[in-house]
Amino acid sequence: MHTLSRLTDEQLVAQYAKGTNEAFDALLLRHKTNLFGYIIQRVKDRDLADDIFQETFVKAITTIRQGRYNEEGKFSAWICRIARNLIVDYFRQEKTEASVSTDDGTVDILNRKELADETVEDAIIDLQIEEDVRRLVGQLPQEQRRVLEMRYYEGLSFKEIAEQTGVSINTALGRMRYAILNMRRIARERNVVLSR
Repeated sequence: MHTLSRLTDEQLVAQYAKGTNEAFDALLLRHKTNLFGYIIQRVKDRDLADDIFQETFVKAITTIRQGRYNEEGKFSAWICRIARNLIVDYFRQEKTEASVSTDDGTVDILNRKELADETVEDAIIDLQIEEDVRRLVGQLPQEQRRVLEMRYYEGLSFKEIAEQTGVSINTALGRMRYAILNMRRIARERNVVLSR
């Protein structure tokens, strides 16, 4: 397991596809905190987040075992996409169940958009915005993208980012500033709306 932790995600996926179960354990260990945080931030319920988290990894295992994993991108983005799709499916199912009329034909006056914390439409829009943000992040120069990912997706402090990237805190802050400015510029050029 110790030597596996040095492998890249793609190497671990390849090892797991060949039957090395420990390779998947290493992937799970590496990504579980970020993935669970991603899920719970959207569903706001620990039990539901646990269910979706487990289902995400079951789908990942099945896909890899069947030889259908052929991602060009990063494993972390792929696993988040699986989770996002499961979340959207859950909200769609909830909406369908909530809109079923009662037997006696009365209208549920509490089942209204303005009384809900978040509707399925809001959730889907939020997920689309997040997808747009990820695309914009992908357009950034490597150094800016790395700082932004470390700060927002990995939750590191600027001190930790500086240490891990071998630059000063001011340089890390500067890269973050330029990353945000560049994302705003790219969003404007492409008419991408980043709020609902």
